Amino acid sequence: MIEALDGLRDVIVCETRISRIALVNGKAILEYRGYDIRDLAKHSCYEEVAYLLLYGELPKKYELQDFKIELAERREIPPQIIGLLTHLPQYTHPMVVLRTSISYLGSLDKLKDVKTKEENLEKSKNLIAKIPTIIAYYHRIRMGKNLIPPTLELGHAANFLYMMHGYEPSKIAEKALDVDLVLHAEHELNASTFAARIAASTLADMYACVVAATGTLMGPLHGGAAQEVMKMLREVATPGRADEYVRKKLEKGERLMGFGHRIYKSIIDPRAEILRELARDLAKIGNRIWFEISEAIAESAYKYKKLLPNVDFYSASVYANLNIPDDLFVNMFAMGRIAGWLAHIIEQYETNKLLRPRAKYIGETERKYVPLDQR
Repeated sequence: MIEALDGLRDVIVCETRISRIALVNGKAILEYRGYDIRDLAKHSCYEEVAYLLLYGELPKKYELQDFKIELAERREIPPQIIGLLTHLPQYTHPMVVLRTSISYLGSLDKLKDVKTKEENLEKSKNLIAKIPTIIAYYHRIRMGKNLIPPTLELGHAANFLYMMHGYEPSKIAEKALDVDLVLHAEHELNASTFAARIAASTLADMYACVVAATGTLMGPLHGGAAQEVMKMLREVATPGRADEYVRKKLEKGERLMGFGHRIYKSIIDPRAEILRELARDLAKIGNRIWFEISEAIAESAYKYKKLLPNVDFYSASVYANLNIPDDLFVNMFAMGRIAGWLAHIIEQYETNKLLRPRAKYIGETERKYVPLDQR
């Protein structure tokens, strides 16, 4: 029996054709289905990347157009879900709302237990299309604002910002969110994807698998990190206070949110490099302070501990300048990652073996039972 007691660090538990993370000549490589993330971020769009992850190949022009139309036509959510969003307490965390809504969507799907690839792809398109609407609708409901129905005229990223804010986003804002979703779409066997594959390995239905992933993503050491980064930016308040803040944090042995990664240990996360450029572009048309504080913190973190930012670090200032509330940051992560989750769930169904590791028992053994009246 093989022991792996360090959070399964570097333990390979399955084979996948969906994404590749590697270190080549001192450079971090992240590929979706063999395509470099840098090329996808520069030239592609979220809908095309979602198609790539689900179908394994880049779409032809007509296939992408059809896929975009399909997603757009599936954006509206059932009235039962709107009723759910209306009756949930306004203090409910938006990720709890999303998790509950996905579960409810499953209860409305009469074919939820059908697991043919064709039916799973149909479910996948529904989830990719509807999750942004759930997030935007709940936000407007809790703010006491009228709902803004999705439009067929805008792409995936632009439509979300339109439903959130009530106006079409600028081209810079649309591009920033689109690239952010591309960067978050997939990252091999992270905690939430692993949770989805574990659920899929039991042959649970697709909605149950996505609920498992959604619940896992909520943790502050996974998807919740960007919200913690924003909290840190607000605490620092000005670039001039960043150095002292970082130094004191590190002297106390406290974790600096948005830095370090299980895989990218001594090299920068390629997604963070791209997000840094997005954050800089958005700062030119928004509030520069968040990017400037981020840069100051990153400089001090590297100076004192050689710490490098991860994908969560610059996501915070990107979302802030898109006028996304802090408590929706992890929902934005889910909105992008849903495509990767679904691709992994389908792959697990197709190559399935039940994921059932063992635990090393370290408690007492051979204890004698003592009757209750003698204890």
